[in-house]
Amino acid sequence: MTSVMEKGPRPTQYIGARVLRTEDPTFLTGQARYTDDITLPGMAEAAFLRSPHAHARIVNIDTSEAEKIDGVLGVFTGRDLNEVVGKFTAGVPGRTDVNPQELQMIPADKARFVGDLVAVVVATSRYIAEDAVDLIDVEWEVLPHVIDPEAALEPDAPVLHEELGHNNFAHIEYKKGDVDRLFEEADHVFSKRFHAGRFSPSPLETRGVIADYNTASGEVVVWTSSQSPHLVRSLIAPPLGIAESRIRVIAGAVGGGFGEKCHVFQEEVIIPALSKLVGRPVKWIEDRYENLAASLHAKEIITYMDIACTSEGKFLAFRARYVGVNGAYQSYPWTALVEAMTTAAALPSLYAIEGVQYTIDCPYTNRCPIGAYRAVGRTAGTSARESLIDDIARELQIDPVELRLRNTIPNEPYVSLTGAKYDGGTYRECTERARDLANYDQFRERQRRLREEEGRYIGIAFVPSVEPSAWGSDMGKVNGYLASEIFDAATVTIEPDGSVSVTCGLHNHGQGIETSLAQVAADRLGVRLESVRVTMGDTRAAPYGFGTHSSRAAVVGGGCVLRASGDVQEKMAQMAANMLEVSAEDIEWYDGVASVKGVPTKTVTIAEVAAHAYYGGRSRPADLEPALTATRSYDPLETWPNSCVAAEVEVDIETGRVDVTRFWSVEDCGVMLNPMIVEGQTVGAIAQGIGGALLEDLAYDPETGQFLAGSLMDYLYPSATEVPEVIMEHLETPSPVTEGGMKGMGEGGLSVAPAAVLNAVADALSPLGVNVERSPLPPNTVLGYIREAGRAAEAGEG
Repeated sequence: MTSVMEKGPRPTQYIGARVLRTEDPTFLTGQARYTDDITLPGMAEAAFLRSPHAHARIVNIDTSEAEKIDGVLGVFTGRDLNEVVGKFTAGVPGRTDVNPQELQMIPADKARFVGDLVAVVVATSRYIAEDAVDLIDVEWEVLPHVIDPEAALEPDAPVLHEELGHNNFAHIEYKKGDVDRLFEEADHVFSKRFHAGRFSPSPLETRGVIADYNTASGEVVVWTSSQSPHLVRSLIAPPLGIAESRIRVIAGAVGGGFGEKCHVFQEEVIIPALSKLVGRPVKWIEDRYENLAASLHAKEIITYMDIACTSEGKFLAFRARYVGVNGAYQSYPWTALVEAMTTAAALPSLYAIEGVQYTIDCPYTNRCPIGAYRAVGRTAGTSARESLIDDIARELQIDPVELRLRNTIPNEPYVSLTGAKYDGGTYRECTERARDLANYDQFRERQRRLREEEGRYIGIAFVPSVEPSAWGSDMGKVNGYLASEIFDAATVTIEPDGSVSVTCGLHNHGQGIETSLAQVAADRLGVRLESVRVTMGDTRAAPYGFGTHSSRAAVVGGGCVLRASGDVQEKMAQMAANMLEVSAEDIEWYDGVASVKGVPTKTVTIAEVAAHAYYGGRSRPADLEPALTATRSYDPLETWPNSCVAAEVEVDIETGRVDVTRFWSVEDCGVMLNPMIVEGQTVGAIAQGIGGALLEDLAYDPETGQFLAGSLMDYLYPSATEVPEVIMEHLETPSPVTEGGMKGMGEGGLSVAPAAVLNAVADALSPLGVNVERSPLPPNTVLGYIREAGRAAEAGEG
């Protein structure tokens, strides 16, 4: 079930239409080319030796036996590679409360987590390379390790980076309002420690890099499974010592990114360097173990949160301490603060409070680095805050939906206490509509009856949110970890045959952005959708762009295309007016045909206009440049979509199994380009959220530091059996600050779905005294909560 409740004017022919995705036939017929599909003459393959230890010094590496294998072209250690490539420097320019870190491409001194890079083999086949890796003999000095992030902050903890002298990458403090007074005068202060779990983007296609270095020209072509090909080019150029103009990055078909692939990895420098060293193209395709153990992890944050409120449930102030559970290094270029800072910036959410305070620590641990994953920051922060709000509702005996509505900000543009400039929305309406869709009043009666009559425990929870989208310069700054001024660009061209070419620096890896941008161009130009071709993913063909991530592609890319299409359309109108002997103001376009207002029989086709522009010679307007092309850039102001989701669960108290039985979503992302794509993105994000709430766990053994989730037998995805039908409804509040009134929306489901599921479990088990304080909730954890609550009840009675 889906519906749209309109608020504001409806768009025109293609914007807002449920257009089937134009890129899908290529994928469905197997004609898409992924990185692993690329085969080049003489191509070698690489395999990495990765550390089996959580923390160990490299005393010696003997590569002699590996080098003897027929087909091995080279074996390279950190010392070998660090002589020919530079380093990454990860930090936040301008912040004095952050300690920048230099990252070697392969660490030469020691390994700092299980899966850390140690050496690389290049051979004529992957099989030979893997065999050679097994023959590399490393003499290790095993060192004490630290897995617990809070223990890592202690003075006596093992130090991962001696040059830093301690393990804390950043210590950040922020305060707004008279927080101390508000807490002192509050009727109640509620507190909670919440530990959000560690899980993985784990895209279907793992990472992969191919490089072909041309020794004659000094140019290199890099194929990589990336969300941001221009960013890759810019960031690998310095350590490679190659000008950007001599690097071409191609990101063809990409089988999922989810934020993981908007980073730049050491392998994207190592493989081009190896191509130069061995004199032939080199390919590396990540296996699933490497992806789970050594690409990026995400989401894990320990939150200590306090809420000051009145007896009537009016929130006065929020206070939080965030321990961002970093790994052994900083992810590049965003660092681990991509998670912790975004969490902190979103602390007030859509609640009207008078004071806010937070502290962030981001300690190194002997684990895989933390980086961006869809809904970065909001997943953990929302789960902690909304869990405590449900606790407050139970303690004060206020309905949890009513408690949220009492504290919701007005719909008008609003500046949060962390400086976020919300551009207006339907903050209250989304919650009210989700409540109505779920038949909330009837649910409470059914919940009571099932528990009393059948011994069944069902629960429900509602989680509203407002979230950052369309990341540009302003959005990066308000979230605290991006100091750069950034923008994207798009080029729109009418070809001589009247077809339309759109190129931009974004990337399409599942979002349907090719279709969405084609809709924008077709609508603005007044042409048929099938005449528009969208090209992206190649730095040699597309204007510079910051890539597709952070719910930015539709808003930023759509804004660029709207602007460029507008420029081209104005020129088309002048050409058509010249041909029809009227003024440009009299021309209107529809389905690729220009007609004169009030004279529908007086027309000219876009193909005829294009031919006139390109071949018309002196019959063209003398003062008009003939090329029907324009390139425009766009850096949007902050735009904040809002939503509310609701989850219903049933918990088997004998086995600890949790079933998500129903799910609802009401969202407002401004003007929708394509409701069908919006719904697909929403369901996908919700499915990932359900997985993070119940199944996915990148566990480490605290005693040994060993990684315990190295395969999909240990790391569990949700399947169709765990994800119920999602009932959706749309509200539309056009943004007053973006081109076309659009807001981003690709991440919202993962921001709020885990909190909704966790709170629904807590709601189901509240009669037993269960208090949920962590994620995920596999059956053994649920049973542990039930038993702990039972023991507490017995002790209280005794």
